[in-house]
Amino acid sequence: MILNVSYNNKAITKQIDEELGKPFTLKERIKQQGIGSPRLVITDCSLHLHNLLILDSNRNVCNIELRPKGIIVGFRSLLESYALVIPFYKLVLYKGKAEEYSVYRDDYYVKVLARSKDTAIHAFMLKVLNAKAKALPTRLEDP
Repeated sequence: MILNVSYNNKAITKQIDEELGKPFTLKERIKQQGIGSPRLVITDCSLHLHNLLILDSNRNVCNIELRPKGIIVGFRSLLESYALVIPFYKLVLYKGKAEEYSVYRDDYYVKVLARSKDTAIHAFMLKVLNAKAKALPTRLEDP
């Protein structure tokens, strides 16, 4: 779900908080050594996102914010800020090409550049995968 988060709208904030949980407190952010990604260059995206990104001639970049029950992929187009809200149970994150990560939610996807020298990006994606593994329920077969 893509939301316009440019303005302080309580309904949109409530909708994001219900789906992904409240933002981490300052103490939790320090304990996790940060919850935000570095700037990510978008190499490819779904049609919904592409239609927003082509409205201006700026470089297509995004960032990812970690939440207790999911992630928010944030990007800008013209003077508006948008958020792609992805709960962990709908998140598919994998490394397709050698220098590219793919983030999927249903029909939406974003592919971001991650060269081998970009260790901060690789470390953040590992943090997202670990958070997803912790958030998913355990299996019934586990003792």
